[in-house]
Amino acid sequence: MTEDNRVHVGSGNVFADLGLSNPEERLIKADLARKISETINSRKLTQTEAAEILGIDQPKISALSRGRLAGFSTERLIYFLNALGNDVEIVVKPKPESRNYAKTSVICY
Repeated sequence: MTEDNRVHVGSGNVFADLGLSNPEERLIKADLARKISETINSRKLTQTEAAEILGIDQPKISALSRGRLAGFSTERLIYFLNALGNDVEIVVKPKPESRNYAKTSVICY
């Protein structure tokens, strides 16, 4: 196998695999933004209608849907999910003994 054909197994967090700062936070925000976009699409809302519901302008909805999340805190994204009619539950539990580190994840139904 040549160097060009090597396969690298990912960690499950593309942001960590790319060596970006705050990879867990980035992944959480990306998962929350994905769910916001899914909700907007499933409700067949235009970006303007979604912006009105969320109390922001349409360009911010566009940024959110394109994954440009630098201007959005995790708390704000959770607020958006609530405003769109989603319950958000935060569950804290002990990590499995088989894992060396604790992690944070978003599970969407």
